[in-house]
Amino acid sequence: MYCFPEPARSMVACMKRRPISNSRTLPILCGLLLLLAASGRVVAQPPPAAVSAFNSYIAGVESRLAQQHRSTDAFLAPVAADRLRRSELIVEQITPSANTNLPGAAIYDWRGTAFVPGATAADFERLMKDFGAYPQRFAPQVLQARVLAQQGDHMQVVMRVRQQHVITVVMDTAYDVTFARLDAQHEYSISRSTRIAEIDAAGTAKERTLSPSQEHGFLWRLNTYWSYEQRDGGLYMQIESVSLTRSIPTGLGWLIGPFVESVPRESLEFTLRATCNALDRRSYK
Repeated sequence: MYCFPEPARSMVACMKRRPISNSRTLPILCGLLLLLAASGRVVAQPPPAAVSAFNSYIAGVESRLAQQHRSTDAFLAPVAADRLRRSELIVEQITPSANTNLPGAAIYDWRGTAFVPGATAADFERLMKDFGAYPQRFAPQVLQARVLAQQGDHMQVVMRVRQQHVITVVMDTAYDVTFARLDAQHEYSISRSTRIAEIDAAGTAKERTLSPSQEHGFLWRLNTYWSYEQRDGGLYMQIESVSLTRSIPTGLGWLIGPFVESVPRESLEFTLRATCNALDRRSYK
């Protein structure tokens, strides 16, 4: 599963951080979020400076991961293994400094780690390569998934994904995916988005793919990196997700900022939990 950040996440999470003291606040917030979506056409395409910053940031991420994957000693980023073996998920933000000088856009980088007792690296690889089963394993976010082409451990994959909260966003996405290994116990995968298109009126007779000038800028780029290590009687899994999306319009940051900035974390956590559940059908809390 290659999660993507949703521009309009659960209203419940937002209300937990800021209690609603006025009964009119909720409809006002909904209206502002819809206004935000409508105004997205102004920045439908990522500014060239943002694309350059994203590519530069990705180069640093992939260099760091390549260094990790050369040795069994530090194959995963350090985490508290005892917490993982107590069935905790450890999710952390890796804040990109590039965001401070990124006009009209934002980069989000989150990493999550989990442990599944009894699972193996081979189990995980079979699970992640079975794209046809993604709509069942990662429902309701994945609607369709299939492999367009495959040469060994290199795949070209397409997926239709949906997020439904205050508004519903459906996207057709394409990825270049590679699986690799250091040995039978240490493996990893790299997924780079090659196309992300927003779908209007999905599933209806009026369904159409929005042109680049019509899209809202919900998601421009998404790279996902899995690293997994078999030891201690189970499988340690680590996912890092780096996305490029539109920034929050000036003046709405106080209201929309906390709301949108939590989305990449929640999407990554959903993906990690769903993967754990697929590997181990017992409750993973």
